[in-house]
Amino acid sequence: MILSPIIGVIGIVFALITFFVLMKKPEGNKLMVEISHEVHKGAMAFLAREYRVILVFVVVMFIVIAKFLSLETGIAYLSGAFLSMLAGFIGMKASTRSSARTCEGARTKGTAEALDIAFRGGSVMGITVAALGVIGIGTWYLLTKDMLDTSVITGFALGASSIALFARVGGGIFTKAADMGSDLVGKLEAGIPEDDPRNPGVIADNVGDNVGDTAGMGADLFESYVGSVIATMAIGVSMGTNHLTYMSFPIVLITIGLVASMISVLSMKFLKKLSPQTALRNCTYVAGILFLAGAYFTTQRMFGGVNYFWSILSGLVAGVLIGVESEYFTSGKPIKDIAKSAQSGPATTIIAGLAIGFESTILPILTLCGATLLAYKFGGLYGIGLAAVGMLCTIGIVMSTDSYGPIADNAGGLAEMSGLESGVRKITDKLDSLGNTTAAIGKGFAIGSAALTALALFAAFQKVTGLTRIDLIDPICIVGLFIGALVPFAIAAMTLKAVGRAADKLVQEIRRQFREIKGLLEGTAKPDTQTCIDIATKSALHEMVLPGITAVIGPVLVGIFLGVEALGGFLAGATVTGVLLGIMMSNGGGAWDNAKKWVEEGNLGGKGTDTHAATVVGDTVGDPFKDTTGPAMNILIKLMGIVSLVFGSLFVTLHQSFTSLF
Repeated sequence: MILSPIIGVIGIVFALITFFVLMKKPEGNKLMVEISHEVHKGAMAFLAREYRVILVFVVVMFIVIAKFLSLETGIAYLSGAFLSMLAGFIGMKASTRSSARTCEGARTKGTAEALDIAFRGGSVMGITVAALGVIGIGTWYLLTKDMLDTSVITGFALGASSIALFARVGGGIFTKAADMGSDLVGKLEAGIPEDDPRNPGVIADNVGDNVGDTAGMGADLFESYVGSVIATMAIGVSMGTNHLTYMSFPIVLITIGLVASMISVLSMKFLKKLSPQTALRNCTYVAGILFLAGAYFTTQRMFGGVNYFWSILSGLVAGVLIGVESEYFTSGKPIKDIAKSAQSGPATTIIAGLAIGFESTILPILTLCGATLLAYKFGGLYGIGLAAVGMLCTIGIVMSTDSYGPIADNAGGLAEMSGLESGVRKITDKLDSLGNTTAAIGKGFAIGSAALTALALFAAFQKVTGLTRIDLIDPICIVGLFIGALVPFAIAAMTLKAVGRAADKLVQEIRRQFREIKGLLEGTAKPDTQTCIDIATKSALHEMVLPGITAVIGPVLVGIFLGVEALGGFLAGATVTGVLLGIMMSNGGGAWDNAKKWVEEGNLGGKGTDTHAATVVGDTVGDPFKDTTGPAMNILIKLMGIVSLVFGSLFVTLHQSFTSLF
């Protein structure tokens, strides 16, 4: 087992070498470098300010954990939070420094070079997330394995979860406020193209792509990755006499997955000559096949049979299927149906998009049900945990293809802002369009893994607290169930309102600049982009606090005042509504976005028509759905699960003390 942290360190070295090799690629002309560095500066400044706010919460949580649980658990919590922030920092650095190089690669060498640079830039984040997870979990396992108890290592998962919700919500508010502000004033009011350098909000929009889709998504999947492994370990402690085998097995699996992901990244050197879509798909296949081969032989060797392998396989297949299902609803026939409905105006566009979002929940939920039943059949509750681990073991490559998206998107914006020839924009648009698909697949993995991880965390919570069942004729459990089901809706309201308020501030500022800066619309004056970035940053940091605190406080209050039976109902209710809301909003928002892009390709009259204007409205509504509120649901249900797991035994004691007063 000592090999796992060592291989994790090798993974970090691999990611850093990839980063430094990328930095040797040319950035392009002076204007490209200037714009790229402005985006990089804005993104890193946002991240630094966000982390300062989060650190206040982390310190308070550390004090609480150290006082009421143990100092060791508190230190584990700090390490989980630190590694999550470190992954975001490294990934953001690579993402923002790769876009200009991708654009220059498209300009000088064509599609294959641009694809290779964008993918390798994304792989820095992907491999870093996987490697830091292996290092953190592997190290804490070695330090605590003799205890035959996971109470300390669960603190590591809580640290990762705490950062994830703030990073996802804060990044999501920033990116969607900037995106909506730019579109509403620039495209609809001023009538200028997307990514037009005259628009003061464009740089903020490009910054937002990175803070939301790179740092935010990285924290999201890192949390699922860590949570699924630690939940499975917590279940494994109570299984049979060979506890260490059950505890170490998921760590061995993610180590195999890390190696498979690194080999897959290297395979892009040979695959980049294919079409971009085929190359990225085949990269994912390489990682999946290598991981399954390693998992099969490891399962056989450690357990003398392959039953657990089928549980792992069910999770991996479910992740792929949910990704494919998400891809269909965000890029197939449904987007054309939305576009056609836009011919009747914005109202029918909104109705059609909502309907598609609701409809898109059916197949993923059935897929999750099938995976859960298969995983349980072959491995019981431990098998469900392994299914979640299996879905995320190749996170290195899944995150690489997802982080590729904002790099390609920023490269396209850079080509527009720096006035490069149309051929360059054609290449970057092609890569950007594929990035929308990889983002949809990444979101599919995120919500699927969230559901299975939440189930695994619930099973571990049941083991820790001794909860035997959720009794639906017990009023306390029913109350917990309804309160839990309510929380995702409350968080959805908070985050949507937050985006609306932040976007309104950006709209007012962009209007002011167009009105007061002489020559801005004529292209003879420069916009004040830093003010827009500052407004988006302040709004995001202010608005992310309440949802984050609510997610932590909710299970604490229920556990103390209503007891663990009510808390069991609370987690069940939150999981069901959170998963459904997450899928509906992510897919619905993606469908609105791609319906607009389909019209912009020249269909149904193309740009400048009333149909196009209606799809822009749909896209604007869908933006916070798919990039703020929907993804927040994934983290919400896992964070509440891990809070309940970490403090579960304490809740039992505190509830007994509370009830003894009455």
